[in-house]
Amino acid sequence: MNWGGPEFVIAIIALSTGGWLINNWIRAKHGYSLEDEWGGKTERSDTAETKALKAENRQLHDKLDAMQDRMVVLEKIVTDRGYSLHDEIEALRDKPGASDAGVPLNLKRGETA
Repeated sequence: MNWGGPEFVIAIIALSTGGWLINNWIRAKHGYSLEDEWGGKTERSDTAETKALKAENRQLHDKLDAMQDRMVVLEKIVTDRGYSLHDEIEALRDKPGASDAGVPLNLKRGETA
């Protein structure tokens, strides 16, 4: 191959142009700003649909955050000792009365349990 010939120069120009096109295609695909031929940046303009989707996404994220906060509070309530204590008290209410509990203490004579 002749390194100083026109074929080599054309090959370098073709490879450089191809690399630039691939670079801009990847940047556009992932939402980055594009480079022009002079090294400047071209920002993408948001369409009405894109703005609406961003607003909806923001609302859904806020709603999700609120739901997560509520879930944390509910988990604290359910795992709290007071919640199970309430269930135990309600279970005791269903048992037979205190008259069936055994021998009553005679408080006048100072008996203790």
